[in-house]
Amino acid sequence: MEIRQLKYFLRAAETLNFSVAAKELFVTQSTLSQQILNLEQELNQPLLERNPHNVMLTEGGRMLLPLAKRIVSDAEICKQQLLDLKDLKSGELNIGVTFSFSSIAGETMLQFLNRYPNVKINVQYAPMSELMEKLVKHDLDFVLAFRPSARYSNINSEVLFKNRLSAIVNEFHPLAKQQTVTFKELECYDFALPSRGLQARHAFEKIVDGKKYSFRVKVEINYIHLLFRLIRNTQYVTVLSETTVLNENGLRAVPLDEPGNDMDGCIHTLKNTYLKNSAKEFIKMLRQAAELL
Repeated sequence: MEIRQLKYFLRAAETLNFSVAAKELFVTQSTLSQQILNLEQELNQPLLERNPHNVMLTEGGRMLLPLAKRIVSDAEICKQQLLDLKDLKSGELNIGVTFSFSSIAGETMLQFLNRYPNVKINVQYAPMSELMEKLVKHDLDFVLAFRPSARYSNINSEVLFKNRLSAIVNEFHPLAKQQTVTFKELECYDFALPSRGLQARHAFEKIVDGKKYSFRVKVEINYIHLLFRLIRNTQYVTVLSETTVLNENGLRAVPLDEPGNDMDGCIHTLKNTYLKNSAKEFIKMLRQAAELL
């Protein structure tokens, strides 16, 4: 049973005239008759009673009529929804974002929603390791995070922008006007650091590992906005990537003058997996935004 056959049957059943139905369907009358005959043979019973004067529905035809209408309607709805999905008029997008990417993700999301208001976006903020696990399980369409230290064989990591680990201070802090800062200079300040397990903290500890620095860590926080609030209202120093404070009023990023402070901001996607059109478009906007950083 084909959708085309059901459409032909419906038109013939509604017009009760093969000639009129054929014209409305833009097919020959012989084609219409043959397709309905094929349908009757498959169902092993007549659907339309034909004679030289008129056409009438059989008992089987009357039973099939509402079912055929529903099937053809559902097929059209399915087709339209898939076309809408292709044209980004519907659908959902699931994005994983580490805290350092809040600003660029937020700006791009506003642009995307303005252009495609009917696509629902689900954003999950979490440490990179947790987001990568969700990506592998297909719970996320892509992840925004720095390049991981461990290699994921089934994940593509496309560099979005180059970044540096930086000392983050408020605009009135003694370090705020410096172009760079060394760890030696930071030893005299109190620290409020992102919690262990977060990417910036891992990068910081990797750089200082084995070196004889003594830092006064007073606070550890796993919530970035609370960390920002603390830095804005104290003379504490934190260490994050410089893009973390992009568009954050009252905060300054002073790059670390230390080897190994480079951090590549990446878009992570699964290898050999279908990528939604909405994900492709969002990633395209991210690339455009990254060019302005």
